[in-house]
Amino acid sequence: MSVDACLAVRDGTVKFGENTVLKAVNLDIRHGEIHGLIGENGAGKSTLGKVFGGYYPLTSGAVTAFGEQKTDWDTPTALQYGVAIMHQELQLVPSLTVAQNVYLGAEDSAFGLLKKNERSRLEEMMAQCGLVLDPDARTESLTIAEQQKIEILRSLARDARVIVMDEPTSSLSKGEVDRLHAIMRRLRDEGRTIIYVTHFLQDILDVSDRVTVMRNGEIVSTADTSEQTKETLVEAMLGDGKSQTPFPPKVRSTATRVALSVRDLRAANGIQLDSLEIREGEIVGFAGLVGSGRTEMARAIVGADPASGTVAVDGDPLATRSIRGAIDRKLVMVPEDRRKQGLVMSLVASANIALPHMGQYAKQGLLNRTKERAVAQGLIDEFAVRPNDVGGDVSNYSGGNQQKVLLGKWLAEDPRVVIFDEPTRGVDVGARETIHNAIAELAARGVAVLLISSEIDEVLGLAHRVLLVDRGRIVGEVDADDTDQAAV
Repeated sequence: MSVDACLAVRDGTVKFGENTVLKAVNLDIRHGEIHGLIGENGAGKSTLGKVFGGYYPLTSGAVTAFGEQKTDWDTPTALQYGVAIMHQELQLVPSLTVAQNVYLGAEDSAFGLLKKNERSRLEEMMAQCGLVLDPDARTESLTIAEQQKIEILRSLARDARVIVMDEPTSSLSKGEVDRLHAIMRRLRDEGRTIIYVTHFLQDILDVSDRVTVMRNGEIVSTADTSEQTKETLVEAMLGDGKSQTPFPPKVRSTATRVALSVRDLRAANGIQLDSLEIREGEIVGFAGLVGSGRTEMARAIVGADPASGTVAVDGDPLATRSIRGAIDRKLVMVPEDRRKQGLVMSLVASANIALPHMGQYAKQGLLNRTKERAVAQGLIDEFAVRPNDVGGDVSNYSGGNQQKVLLGKWLAEDPRVVIFDEPTRGVDVGARETIHNAIAELAARGVAVLLISSEIDEVLGLAHRVLLVDRGRIVGEVDADDTDQAAV
């Protein structure tokens, strides 16, 4: 640890099951600097930020804080050393007021009694930092951007020496971003340290003193930001720009029939999808940053989130805007989080595969287990799931095999339209190739595919057309075969 460092990680490795997301990372964070962490989705930057904030424990290695090495670094310990983290995923209590959320766990008290002066404290702090909210407003009534301001104020309220900001500007306007950057500079000038995790390269160039680029769980470079440009940062993030596995041959569909049509889709979270058409046999990709609205668009299309507008399959509008209504019309979505949204971890493989299709395996309320297992076994064989066991406990499967079960679950009944959200996140090379081939084969059979992936090479390698998504809207379209990663 260098003499001017307040935080450091040495040989820091983080594993989630069999998936290694940080690989022997070494990094010093200096006193009184704004240190940017950047990289593609899945590069490990948010994980490293959460390690510094004590949210993720190291599998091996150690964190050194203000000269003291800690092998048991966690959130309470981080707070004791003056390190606070502002999560990308909002950590708020919806039923509490703004003031109560800001000072939750940091209330003033005397003789064991709360002084209940959060409102006046918040007003004083907001006057200093320039972020303005109604202290008495219920958090659940606020927009995402306003709730993100609460997270920023919570970090400031802890009077932290080091603040880890994980994607703090994803829902802020340009003016609000400028005000946040002014706050960050003021905190730095006061001697505090900011670890700034973001996808926005211009923000890094505008406000950070040093920048660390990560790729595949490893640190590629750390340098003074004044020596960097967008081009050098992109080059470091992408490396050779090549996928780990070859993509299947891309065959363009000659069909003219539109399988999925979306018109005037509007949702409370800001989604505004005016028009989308995907022909049968066509793979259309969504490309955009985290927070751009890609997943929210997909969820609105399948009815997972309420939205107005028209969604039609083969020209026939869905009468019921719900997940069940979409499934009945053979419009399905493979979600990005297989453990929380995709699979029931307490059920075996065959039950997970059958879950959305119970009506096909039941008669007069009785489940035909033989049919359920037969269908599941066929899909397990097709996707080479290991172990090859319909009664296997999916909670013990590797990430890649869990993902294969999830694909089998949604491909069991010959869907007409499939939306894939991050289909190869956290899977190994073999599973990645299997999934790529499955997507290409679906399109070859005439299925319309909408592909969402944070790996730009995956979108370009599989999709025929790529739609660029920003702040809940489609802002452009490119031909996947005539565009490179840097341009996207």
